[in-house]
Amino acid sequence: MKRVFSGVQPTGNIHIGNYLGALKQFVELQEENECVYCIVDLHSITLPQDPKILKKNILDVAALYIAVGLDPKRSAIFVQSMVSGHAELAWILMCNSYTGELSRMTQFKQKSRDNESAPTGLFTYPILMAADILLYDSDVVPVGSDQKQHIEITRDLAIRVNNKYGKTFVVPEGRFLKEGARIMSLDDPTSKMSKSAENIHSRISLLDNASKIKKSIMKSTTDSEGSVRFDMDEKPGISNLINIYSSFSGLETADIEKKYTGCGYGEFKKDLVDVTVEAVLPIQQRYSDIRESEELIRILKEGAERAAAISEKTMDRVKKKFGLGV
Repeated sequence: MKRVFSGVQPTGNIHIGNYLGALKQFVELQEENECVYCIVDLHSITLPQDPKILKKNILDVAALYIAVGLDPKRSAIFVQSMVSGHAELAWILMCNSYTGELSRMTQFKQKSRDNESAPTGLFTYPILMAADILLYDSDVVPVGSDQKQHIEITRDLAIRVNNKYGKTFVVPEGRFLKEGARIMSLDDPTSKMSKSAENIHSRISLLDNASKIKKSIMKSTTDSEGSVRFDMDEKPGISNLINIYSSFSGLETADIEKKYTGCGYGEFKKDLVDVTVEAVLPIQQRYSDIRESEELIRILKEGAERAAAISEKTMDRVKKKFGLGV
């Protein structure tokens, strides 16, 4: 079995773009792989956080992990900061990375733009991500295409250390999402759906009620043509809605186009509301059952123990290769 690693930041309610693009894939991967999934809370503090809100968000995301179908019997589910190897390995990798390669990272340049100075953690963020991956001898890392550069630097670091110190790390492969699986913003279909967007109707969160889902979909951007037809270049708005419909219903794009031939956007959107509400309802029910339970805390503690057992073996090997300790 291959080992899969991935993580999600605890930055609030997960939207359907996160679910369809990442978490649904996490669930599928646990069927035939050994999976390690964490809530990457150390990554979240690269920017200021309210401790109480952060703690709440950690548990919210953990509960949603379980609610969408991750099985703690098949996957190690835990909080990143509960396993010290993440930070420990990050320091070792920092000592084997260079400021030049980090300064070229696209996400750092975007997030630090127009600022004279930026938090050091934001600059070294890719190294912590590399440590997350390499700590578990990960074979496969499911990520969005926007994370390709982070996977590349992880592979570069693993190869660099292996060449210098002998076989130390597994060199991971990225498992990138198909472009069609990307869910875009409802009010700007040229941009990815985002938790941080100012307009709450630009996204649908997994815990949104039916009324909010309906309002967001009915207000979504389309075009003046009026035909339900998939064309990301000419019709990005309606194509994004077709993607959502297809992802939740299992219908192929061509079948959706055929079903709504001669129909206006209003009818299509009303049906999409029903499809979306029906898809998220079981997730919301499971979330409600587990969010305040002792079961959730037990799952996270047991997951951290399983993750620590793997990480300790890696860190023992790394320290021997580097000549650390006695």
